[in-house]
Parts: sequence; C-alpha cells; structure tokens
Amino acid sequence: MKISQAQLESFITIDPQHSKSWDRLSDQLNWEGKDVEVLIAKIQQFQIAVPSWALGAGGTRFGRFSIGGEPRNLDEKLEDIGLLAQLTKKTDAVSLHIPWDIPEDPKAIKQKASELGIGFDAMNSNTFQDYGQELSYKFGSLSNADPSVRRQAVEHNLHVIEIGKSLGSKGLTVWLADGSNFPGQANIRKALDWTGQSLKEIYSGLPSDWKLLLEYKPYEPNFYHTVIPDWGTSALLCRELGEQAKVLVDLGHHLPNTNIEQIVATLMYQNMLAGFHFNDSKYGDDDLSTGSVKPYQLFLIFNELIGGSEDGVQSWESISWMIDASHNTKDPLEDLIQALEAIAVSYAKALLIDRIKLHECQMGGDLVGAQEVLQEAFLTDVRPLVREARLRSGGVLSPLEAFRKLNIREKLVSERGRSAQATGL
Repeated sequence: MKISQAQLESFITIDPQHSKSWDRLSDQLNWEGKDVEVLIAKIQQFQIAVPSWALGAGGTRFGRFSIGGEPRNLDEKLEDIGLLAQLTKKTDAVSLHIPWDIPEDPKAIKQKASELGIGFDAMNSNTFQDYGQELSYKFGSLSNADPSVRRQAVEHNLHVIEIGKSLGSKGLTVWLADGSNFPGQANIRKALDWTGQSLKEIYSGLPSDWKLLLEYKPYEPNFYHTVIPDWGTSALLCRELGEQAKVLVDLGHHLPNTNIEQIVATLMYQNMLAGFHFNDSKYGDDDLSTGSVKPYQLFLIFNELIGGSEDGVQSWESISWMIDASHNTKDPLEDLIQALEAIAVSYAKALLIDRIKLHECQMGGDLVGAQEVLQEAFLTDVRPLVREARLRSGGVLSPLEAFRKLNIREKLVSERGRSAQATGL
C-alpha cells in the first residue's frame, strides 16, 4: 500500500516541540563549530537496505507467530519497503534472498521497484537449507565431501548472480551454514579447502563491477565447527579470491563480548570491509532490534567507520549497509522503523565526535580525555537532528507514530488477510 500525501500531511507539519528542540540543538552545534547543514546532508545521504526476508514474522525452531497482513509475494514486499522509504527516508534498496524471492518477471519487478524509489542491493544466495533442490545440504554445501553437492551449490550462486544482473544489483552475499556437530564428522582442513575451491568458481562468474560479500558465523546450526567461523577465515578466503571479495560483518555473528569495533577497524585497515548486517544481541546470534541492547557498541563501530573513511583507509562509499533481523514477536515494519532510526541516531552521534581532540588525547596518552570526547558525542541527544534531516527529505516527523495512527497494519490485514504469510522464513 502507498500512503497519500494528504494522509501524511499532519505528520510532516513541523510541530512547536520539534522546532524548539531543533533550535536548541542547532545553536549548540553551531557554538561547538559544527556545520549543521553538512551534518544534515550526510544523514540524508546515508541509506540502509532492507532485506526481503525481514518483512514477515520470523520464528524459531519452537514456533512462528503470524501477525497478519504479511506480504505474500515479492510485489507486496517491495510495497512494504516503499512504505518504509516513504515514512523514514532512510532506505532506498532491497536485499533479495534467493530462492525465497525469485522474481518471475525481473523486468516488471525492476520497474515496480523503480516506481517506489527502490533499487536492488546485494543478492543473497541460500545453500543453508533444502528448498526443493535435487541434492541435500544436510552435510554442507560448498564444503560438502560430495562433489555433486558442491557443484549444485556453485550453480545456485551463479544463478543468483544472473538474477541480480537482470535487476541491477552489484553484489552477492554468501553465508554458509557448513560445518559439523560432532568431532570426527568432517575433515576440517578439507572442508575449508573445498569451500575455497567452490568460491573460486563462483568468483569467476562475478561481473567486473560487482563485489562478493563473504559472511562468517561462529556457531549455529553446527555446534562443533563452522567452516567460516570468524572474520579472519573470511578474510583469508577473500584474499585468495581477489580484490572484488571482501568480508561482511553481521553484528550478531560474534561470541559474547567480542570487540566488534576492533574487527571493523582491522578490516578497514586492510581495505577488506564489504558491508554490514545490522542487528543486536545479548547472548549470541539473537537477531534483536538494532541498538536495542548495545547502543554504545553501535556508536563505537560508527566511530571506527567514520574515522577510517576520513583517514582515507577505506572509502565510506565502498561499504554496503543492510539490516538483518528476525522479528519473532514484534510487528516487522515497526521493528524496521525502530532499527532504521537507531542506526541513523548512532551514525549522527558519531559524526559529532571531535576527532582533532580525540587524536590529541590518543597521542598524548590522555585516557580520561579520550573517554570524555566519546561520551560527549554519545550523550548528545541527536534525535532533533535526525528528525530535521528526515523532514527535509520529505519524510515524517515520527515514522512509528504515523504508522500506528494511520492504522497501517490493520489496513494490510484487511487487504491481504489475517492468515497471510510471507514467503521465505
């Protein structure tokens, strides 16, 4: 569904409370020597892709709780992302998952996306589950001991590239569930070697203007060993492939208390950072709403990203930004609105860091001073800045409030049915 301009009018009008908070913040930032117009432009330009699989209710091995009005096909998924774009002005692309969302008519789908102001970010292949293919991935895909299974997995990825080319995508994300649950189940060294060989075949089919984003995960669904368990293994394989292959960081794919900002800084130092899957976690790979548990960590990650880009280590433009979460109990659209807002807020806070002063503290061994510089930026309420950037882009003052007051979920249920279930998960 698409919201009319008339329906949005009351949510676009600047209210007195926002005007007051924005005036106070802009005065403060100007006094600190910050150019608010530059800040607003950067926030407006920062866009995050929404994954096609995140628009329906998620689930666990224990169950799935439908919310009603879920998108029943790719057309409706694009419509939901178009709605998010209309409200938040923070997303302009979809990251498609194949085979969950194979377009029957790529030309028509591309046209529809264009009409909604949506492009196509990195494509996502799936060799982590059996989805009607001839051979099973029960014991692995690109690392499988059976060369026929490896060939099937390679061909699937090459097929995903072809679909992506027809849609205008420029990237392929590869995540493997490959590994083993018990000691002795797999030859760990050979499994890694077979994975490398398979990836080389996929890489050879990559267009020259594409990139391959290689993801990693320490555990699940295999709990003894995972073929690509960490950023180092992913980077090792990428180096063997070539310059178009880089490491994708999923914020949830880390063991508890991992220093993710250090991983980001190290990958940028090597010009090996492909992009992000934004989410959050408390214990492990929990797929929680971005910024709901560790907002300071997200801020510190953006600190490294902005710092690395400004230092010329790796350009901001070379990095892909995507959300990846499972909405098991929340309304997916509400959760995505919250996630897009949390990402924008963390980014805006990191833009306020006094990098000259931070550098002086680092060079002078001033630990207290460095902490104060970071805390000063993190504790600044930048929500008026983010709202102002959104309003100037044509979005609404409060996307979540608009979503609820316009009864969007109820309207989707009315259009699609209470039992409508999203394809994929």
